Amino acid sequence: MSPTPRTATALTLLTALTLVGIPPAAADGNPSAPPGTVTTSPPPSVDPTSPGLKLASGATLAPAKVLDIKSVVEDLGGEERRVDTNENVTFALQAEVLFPKDSAKLNPEARSRINAIANEIKKQNASSVRVFGFTDNLGTYAHGLVLSKQRAEAVHDQLAASLGGNITFEVRGYSEDYPIADNSTEEGRRKNRRVEVSFPRAASSANSGSTVGG
Repeated sequence: MSPTPRTATALTLLTALTLVGIPPAAADGNPSAPPGTVTTSPPPSVDPTSPGLKLASGATLAPAKVLDIKSVVEDLGGEERRVDTNENVTFALQAEVLFPKDSAKLNPEARSRINAIANEIKKQNASSVRVFGFTDNLGTYAHGLVLSKQRAEAVHDQLAASLGGNITFEVRGYSEDYPIADNSTEEGRRKNRRVEVSFPRAASSANSGSTVGG
């Protein structure tokens, strides 16, 4: 039995969304993944013999172009991690170097690290900054949401005090979502308990990539 016109239209729309890489449920109201988040989904399989991958007769490839270069620098203790791309700079600070256990109150060492990041923000002439908090998967998800948001807000407050009022901030807490390490080990959970500060980089400093803090 052939589909009704309404069913055919829905199938056509679903196919079009899939082809352009937009999930049909993208507007479900959930927060988007933080910029730079790496997904763990396997890549789609590709048939190398598919006719669609062959150039048409007389066609030529476009000149090669570097889309993005990523530099990752982590201090020896893993307490601070800096990721540079062509467009953004991201600092990830482990919660242990910023806060006491299960607390959102900054310790003295945290302030010097955050102020160093503020200096880098000034150096890059960034006018917008994202501050995202994350926890491991221990405890309840709801508690993680509250704690990660409170920690992000604490880092935001220190940054704002150093940068003045000309910066637009986006502050979020993501609880245990978007882990960067394996939560089955304490080493992995320590990396996942973090606050990330990211901001656009100046075009003239695409190759800088040194750490701050120390």
